[in-house]
Amino acid sequence: MTMASVSPQNNVPKVPVFLLFCMFLVFLSTHVSAQSSPVFACDVVRNPSLASLGFCNTSSGINDRVVDLVKRLTLQEKILFLVNSAGNVSRLGIPKYEWWSEALHGVSYVGPGTHFSNDVAGATSFPQVILTAASFNTSLFEAIGKVVSTEARAMYNVGLAGLTFWSPNINIFRDPRWGRGQETPGEDPLLSSKYGSCYVKGLQQRDHGDPDKLKVAACCKHYTAYDVDNWKGSDRYHFNAVVTKQDMDDTFQPPFKSCVIDGNVASVMCSYNQVNGKPTCADPDLLSGVIRGKWNLNGYIVTDCDSIDVFYNSQNYTKTPEEAAAAAILAGVDLNCGSFLGQHTEAAVKGGLVNEHAIDIAVSNNFATLMRLGFFDGDPSKQLYGKLGPKDVCTAENQELAREAARQGIVLLKNTAGSLPLSPTAIKNLAVIGPNANVTKTMIGNYEGAPCKYTTPLQGLAASVATTYLPGCSNVACSTAQVDDAKKLAAAADATVLVMGADLSIEAESRDRVDVLLPGQQQLLITAVANVSCGPVILVIMSGGGMDVSFARTDDKITSILWVGYPGEAGGAAIADIIFGYYNPSGRLPMTWYPQSYVDKVPMTNMNMRPDPSNGYPGRTYRFYTGETVYSFGDGLSYSQFTHELIQAPRLVSVPLEESHVCHSSECQSVVASEQTCQNSTFDMLLRVKNVGTVSGSHTVLLFSSPPAVHNAPQKHLVGFKKVFLNAQTGRHVRFKVNICKDLSLVDELGSKKVALGEHVLHVGSLKHFLSVRI
Repeated sequence: MTMASVSPQNNVPKVPVFLLFCMFLVFLSTHVSAQSSPVFACDVVRNPSLASLGFCNTSSGINDRVVDLVKRLTLQEKILFLVNSAGNVSRLGIPKYEWWSEALHGVSYVGPGTHFSNDVAGATSFPQVILTAASFNTSLFEAIGKVVSTEARAMYNVGLAGLTFWSPNINIFRDPRWGRGQETPGEDPLLSSKYGSCYVKGLQQRDHGDPDKLKVAACCKHYTAYDVDNWKGSDRYHFNAVVTKQDMDDTFQPPFKSCVIDGNVASVMCSYNQVNGKPTCADPDLLSGVIRGKWNLNGYIVTDCDSIDVFYNSQNYTKTPEEAAAAAILAGVDLNCGSFLGQHTEAAVKGGLVNEHAIDIAVSNNFATLMRLGFFDGDPSKQLYGKLGPKDVCTAENQELAREAARQGIVLLKNTAGSLPLSPTAIKNLAVIGPNANVTKTMIGNYEGAPCKYTTPLQGLAASVATTYLPGCSNVACSTAQVDDAKKLAAAADATVLVMGADLSIEAESRDRVDVLLPGQQQLLITAVANVSCGPVILVIMSGGGMDVSFARTDDKITSILWVGYPGEAGGAAIADIIFGYYNPSGRLPMTWYPQSYVDKVPMTNMNMRPDPSNGYPGRTYRFYTGETVYSFGDGLSYSQFTHELIQAPRLVSVPLEESHVCHSSECQSVVASEQTCQNSTFDMLLRVKNVGTVSGSHTVLLFSSPPAVHNAPQKHLVGFKKVFLNAQTGRHVRFKVNICKDLSLVDELGSKKVALGEHVLHVGSLKHFLSVRI
């Protein structure tokens, strides 16, 4: 989303003034003295006359209350509520409200709506989303959301936060160079959909009471096909994403559809970029047509910050600012992050470009959201979450969940026999080397908040064994490596842990990578240290995106490789838990790790998912790319071994069609996934999963389908996933309910949902099951 960072690169686009101002506010707002009471409307205790106003009557329905409120406002007053820094109407007892707060992986200080203070100095900082997604654990996704919303409500109650949080980011991690891939659940539409809807439920759902009421309001962003920030002169403020109908409907849209329909999210944010020539925030088909029309959003649509200004000034989409304001409102925008609608809407109405009724619709959606949050219900201390406060932030349980989330996500990519886990009793001297070995803020990535506390990798490891430490490089750019000193340290140690990778100077908002190699002299340092080490050498990669570590994968001296994402405030403790075997790793990669040769020949700006043999374009992500990988989507090892046995699944499924259907008389590759076709189309696939090793632990069961080769179908796609815990030498049944139309369908070249006829292959690990789908 939102805050544009100033990059040192020469090709940085001009950053809108409003964003620069907000960036300044972020620096000021990390720790402030703030009011000790929440902001709310309808304070009938202080102003008893408000009790007679219909919109303050909590016994009335939300729609009736909204209608009552809107009819009391002048046009100028309505316009105050079209922007994130909403104005006040003192005559009606409505205070100012700041809509912009963030909670990507914990309550954040990004955005002017949230602050930290002496009362609440920090909040639980969970792993960056890409690592949490690697857990493939839907209950974890929701549990994190629940903790974050509890801490957010506690901060709201003492005047430190709002109630509307512009998270999660559910864009597809399409290209490994994207600087914001770290914020996303990865490259797979199903995993991204499950993460988004579960995290939203955790944020929004109340513990009891009216299901339409909100604990806090989440926002799924950035809609849509947004994944280029700043790459070789192409930036998000000018980029036109040229996307086929097929790619749009089977790759970019599914997470947003799930967020709205399954998660019942209260908001969707439109993005900076254009899609097929139209700014997303001015596209009525994408906003009113799809989000509010087809998906029936119950909430508001907000722009990314200054997006309307961007499509007017940077993209020159309209001739006048009034036309830009009207275009956004008529497309379906309800709230502008920025000041553009506040400045130009009145003139647009007076000029006949948009009528006041359209303004009424927009502010009604905004007010309805605030009413669902209880903002218009009077004193929050009398409401469900009114007793939460500083004591409920950074609790021991919440901090332990942050550590558990990191443990569940960390991925073991390589492990030579006799390497990991290290024995804490056998290791007398552990060398810890690397620019990320003793970092703090790097571990929490971007859209971060002040954490409760940090445990660095060095601190985590030193809690179990004696350590010697050397950064090896002054920073991750590693322009000059301390090779000789590092070699001495490693040569004298029983084992060596190298903590390398990236940070926000390498990959971030407004900062895409141009390669996927470890920065600077990191590879040189790793190889030199490995060559002189006597014991195990464990390479720990801290990064959001994948790295071409082919050299380490094939180097026998490098005995283990761990990817730890940006593991959050407790990251160092979690890394140590894995390395010393206190926890058996079960994370799986949520994205493909490509070799450098891939990014050398594939422009980041080519949005096509599918390969094109005519020009050698190799396609993208595990669903379509068939070339060489360093590591693949779903890769991840354990300290144990697991087997899969098929217990039950059909070999033939018949799709019902009416007798007059053309496919009865002629051969069809597929049939439309219609209501009739999809009747009784669910079957069970029952597996027995067994831990045949000597170590107890969790196992991630990934069910893939390879459909018939029709309609440029994916070579395989994820159908479902389960996380199961198994003691050593025990097994259990795992059941997948597979719906032909939902799980095995595909999107054809025109964007229509089809069921492919012929042989589908369902596979879990090395187990394959052939399923014939016929009419």
